[in-house]
Amino acid sequence: MERIEDHDADAQIDAVLRAANVLLRVVAQSVVEVEDIVTSPQLRVLVMIASRGPQNLGAVAAELGVHPSNATRICERLVNAGLIGRRDDPGDRRYRALSLTPEGVSLVNTVLEHRRKAVAAVLGRMPAGLRGVCAVGMDAFAAADGGEGSEDGRFSIDLHG
Repeated sequence: MERIEDHDADAQIDAVLRAANVLLRVVAQSVVEVEDIVTSPQLRVLVMIASRGPQNLGAVAAELGVHPSNATRICERLVNAGLIGRRDDPGDRRYRALSLTPEGVSLVNTVLEHRRKAVAAVLGRMPAGLRGVCAVGMDAFAAADGGEGSEDGRFSIDLHG
């Protein structure tokens, strides 16, 4: 591995941290847009279902790192809000599939569209010749960490809109 001079490495790290701050503000603002409708854990569940398809309570509990009873309460609130639906799996009666309702899809799309517009606005303020370089660099940065990153509602950004 090539050794980077400490000064250069520090400058690169500082640049990435500044960019991360901007992205975190974009994500935080998109969550604020729906915080009167759902909590952060509830949004994580909605985004999880949107990105992975129908889930069960065990998968939700594992993703959130909570006891299954807490996952049940979170999902029950989402059902009562009309954002997710539950149905029995004909192949396994113990499995209850949780899927987004049209209202749940709309809420997730609102959050993701806010993020896309905010990122597009920042990119639009960059010199045109650096936009592609930025995208390649960000893609390489994500790939260096294993690729896709987190899909939870706090930090995911749908790149494929």
